[in-house]
Amino acid sequence: MKSSVEVKDPVTEKILDQWMEKPAPFLSVLHAIQDHFGYLPESGLRLVGQRFGIPVSELYGTVTFYHFFSLEPKVLPDIRICENSACCLHDLDAICEEIVDKDLGIPHSGKVEKISCPGRCDVPVPILIGETFFHGAKSGAIEKATPATMPLPPEIGLEECLFKDIRNGVSSLKKAVEAGSWQSPKRAADDPEGFITELKSSGLTGRGGAGFPTGVKWEAVRTEVADQKWIVCNADESEVGCFKDRVLMAHTPHALLEGMTCAGLITGAEVGIIYLRWEYPEILESLQTAIDEATAAGYLGADACGTGKPFQIVIRRGAGAYIYGEETSLLNSLEGKHPFPREKPPFPTTHGLFQQPTVVNNVETFCAVPPIIDRGGDWFSQLGLGDQQGTRIFSVSGDIQRPGNYEVPVGTPLRQLLMEFAGGAFEGREIQGVTMAGVSGGLVGAEDLDVRLDPASLNDLGAMLGAGGIVVHDDTRCMIQAARESMHFLAEESCGKCFPCRIGTTRMTEILDELNSGEPVREGLLQEIEDLEEVLAETSACGLGLAAPYITRMLKKYWPQQIQDKIDGSGQALKEGSE
Repeated sequence: MKSSVEVKDPVTEKILDQWMEKPAPFLSVLHAIQDHFGYLPESGLRLVGQRFGIPVSELYGTVTFYHFFSLEPKVLPDIRICENSACCLHDLDAICEEIVDKDLGIPHSGKVEKISCPGRCDVPVPILIGETFFHGAKSGAIEKATPATMPLPPEIGLEECLFKDIRNGVSSLKKAVEAGSWQSPKRAADDPEGFITELKSSGLTGRGGAGFPTGVKWEAVRTEVADQKWIVCNADESEVGCFKDRVLMAHTPHALLEGMTCAGLITGAEVGIIYLRWEYPEILESLQTAIDEATAAGYLGADACGTGKPFQIVIRRGAGAYIYGEETSLLNSLEGKHPFPREKPPFPTTHGLFQQPTVVNNVETFCAVPPIIDRGGDWFSQLGLGDQQGTRIFSVSGDIQRPGNYEVPVGTPLRQLLMEFAGGAFEGREIQGVTMAGVSGGLVGAEDLDVRLDPASLNDLGAMLGAGGIVVHDDTRCMIQAARESMHFLAEESCGKCFPCRIGTTRMTEILDELNSGEPVREGLLQEIEDLEEVLAETSACGLGLAAPYITRMLKKYWPQQIQDKIDGSGQALKEGSE
């Protein structure tokens, strides 16, 4: 039932008046209220509910789903520290004790809270106070995070598409234009069919994990007839172990804006929305600066790039939740709905944002478009190895000498990426295994490091390529514990919409805890894992639940002896060859 109680709150009323006529205002309204009050007061939420037509009970459920909205005022912020991915490989308890006593220039409560991966695995361990991130707590060399402190990708001597100019300082419009930026939108407007043909020939697919052909998606939205269409950039890079989009936005923001503008001019959309991850506050300001520069120069606005067609780009900031990295969950979030995934079909190309045709791609995908159009689809396609097309960026972290982002040809052997480019394990250690696609792509053991980094090759192993996050575990690690950390993340981030995922990932975490407890393991536990894998794979509503079985299946495939060693006194034995 919608609230009919009259509420007086002049500040919230003013905020609502400022935002309601802007594209997808819901999240921005909530952020503006919290920025003013320090939290979301009940009076403000009631007014938001009335203005958006959302029942108060439903609005509370939506707001409390996000990690970084608060319903209660705090005198001082807590210290938050990452507990996932590469960071959990370090002594977090010792780091927590140390940072409480450090003077970082921001008053805090002294309470330390562990949070999910904030996408900074290349600079462990990140800590957050208020809305300010600091990097490097592992080494004690703690510095405030700014776009300038984002590590540049290591040079590896291969031809690149996305990183070809990034080390030459192209974050400003002036430098970007000198490097050849903002040429492709005019072609998009003059020859949209030819533009789409180039994208198709390039073989560029979505780099967020789904891998759908980009040219096909843009063409589908172009051919739809609608009063309004949308371009949405999924910049909510929430997959554990992935931090490539953060670096692209920091160092080459105009490539992103240019790629989105091309999509708008081709499809007929007039508004592009960057859904920016809350955990990237330093990107918010620099990205807005890039948008303002491009608008002032006429690349964005009523006459975008001199084409006579309008296209603008706005930023809408998330509030912390893994699930809205899934595109339909993200769209619901923008609309002010609870960010549950939608049933498919229909797909966003026909029924996207506000049920209108929508292109949704991630940062890497949009950034790849301008150089592809500049050099040609065949050029990009031939960068791949064998019958693979193009390049991809992989985020490498964990027990590795040179963590960072690497742009390599699709089809590059995993071993070459880890050993030759990223330096291999630390001295005296060997790589035992890696997590793929952040954590949602399962695990790959040392015996299969020669697998090629393309979707089909990983699928043949029973893993996934996904968004390209790779976390390395050396031979000192317990892989059952590594699997447990991955499953715990999925359980914590499950949206709860479908009970197979909500209950199954929690139960899987409990089983892995039991295996790792040192206590006797009860009979039937391994069969329960197999039963849960089947249910999760067959009945989960979205990719989160579907990913969970990859973790335990690959654990059983590569490390059966570690599991057997944990089975103490139960009379059970792991079946030979069990997967």
